[in-house]
Amino acid sequence: MLKTVLKGKLTMKSVYRAGTCMRRFHGGVVLGSTNTSQFIKQVSEPFTVTTYARPELIIERGQGSYLYDYEGKEYVDFMSGIAVTCLGHSNPEVTDILTKQAQKLIHSSNLYYNRPAGDLAAKLVELTKASGGMADALRVFLCNSGTEANEAALKFARKYGKTKNPEKYEIITFKNSFHGRTMGALSVTPNPKYQEPFAPLIQGVNVAEAGNIDSVKTLISKDKTCAVIIEPIQGEGGVNSVDPEFLVALKQLCVDNDVMLIYDEIQCGLGRSGKLWAHGFLPAEAHPDILTMAKALGNGFPIGAVMISEKVENALSVGDHGTTYGGNPLGSAIGSYVVDQVSNSDFLASVGEKSNKFLTRFSQIADKYPNKVSAVKGKGLLIGLQMVDEVDAGSVASLARDNGLLVITAGMNVVRVVPALNIPDEAIEKGLDILEQAIAAVPFKQ
Repeated sequence: MLKTVLKGKLTMKSVYRAGTCMRRFHGGVVLGSTNTSQFIKQVSEPFTVTTYARPELIIERGQGSYLYDYEGKEYVDFMSGIAVTCLGHSNPEVTDILTKQAQKLIHSSNLYYNRPAGDLAAKLVELTKASGGMADALRVFLCNSGTEANEAALKFARKYGKTKNPEKYEIITFKNSFHGRTMGALSVTPNPKYQEPFAPLIQGVNVAEAGNIDSVKTLISKDKTCAVIIEPIQGEGGVNSVDPEFLVALKQLCVDNDVMLIYDEIQCGLGRSGKLWAHGFLPAEAHPDILTMAKALGNGFPIGAVMISEKVENALSVGDHGTTYGGNPLGSAIGSYVVDQVSNSDFLASVGEKSNKFLTRFSQIADKYPNKVSAVKGKGLLIGLQMVDEVDAGSVASLARDNGLLVITAGMNVVRVVPALNIPDEAIEKGLDILEQAIAAVPFKQ
């Protein structure tokens, strides 16, 4: 092998051989140690763009609600790839669909129709209406991610506004919201840490406060505002459930000012709340004009979508938007299966039951450690433990990881729990025990 490298005849087969990793050697690459730290420091970090702060952990495989690292350690997974693998890792039905569709057709472009994309679009509209979600749902644009879905939603809303008035392009967003990292989505994500390195962003974005309708009234304008974008449950910003009465009043303001209301349900949608859509808990008069989704839609395969009403559809023309990969047969076939599962009434009832297990135990933990946990937040299986200022949520997650549980944090110093929607009870109990131990052991800030 070494002679092959020195002679300049290195092949992919020789590099990626059975369970080994690589290290640099005299400008070439040779097979090296399987040590996690060595791989990260000699292979991953030198060749990966510096955009993530990660612990020394290499995930090798997953099964259901368990993950296994490169050295074989097992972890209970309370994060499901950040609310993505809603049906669990290595789901056999998803794997079977992926295999069969890949053997048939992966990509054909949007120059032509394909049946899986059409089936998924129709299913999303029909099941959304049947579930009590978006009453005016009419059509769907398929893309590849949540950020892309929000970019499309913002473009669609601006096109609608400009059909009314060339100056009707302003957008209202909310504190603690997160809508993505590309320039449009980032512009409506009012977090200085994310925005300042890339300023100036797009013009015409104003920031209101979720729950404070007066803050919206001071910003909204029939002549200039084209859209309001909001998460019914803020995920990244702190697992904050937005007050239903506020959302009803918000939609009325949008109607009065001919403004498109966009609900970003990329994290809180597709069964995560205990209904197909988080806005399904609201009356029809509070439903959105545009709905964005992604994450769970592909159970790990990249896919996103935007659902629009007739008013939005009537403002669009051929060529207004597009995507190379969006609506590909492979992602669409998987998405169609996922939607069937997460819209099933029995499945959603089980999400509610699992949620109650978490919430009951979280309340007990909060009562037991009031000097560390100040509140339990969220809905369904998008739940957070609000830590007090003197305790770092990141330290709780780190201790939990050391003991075999993967959780993530959110804004406002929250420990966020977003497991697979079909997580078994045994994994719930095991993970909760580890999480409580981590909270008991976490030190106070010095």
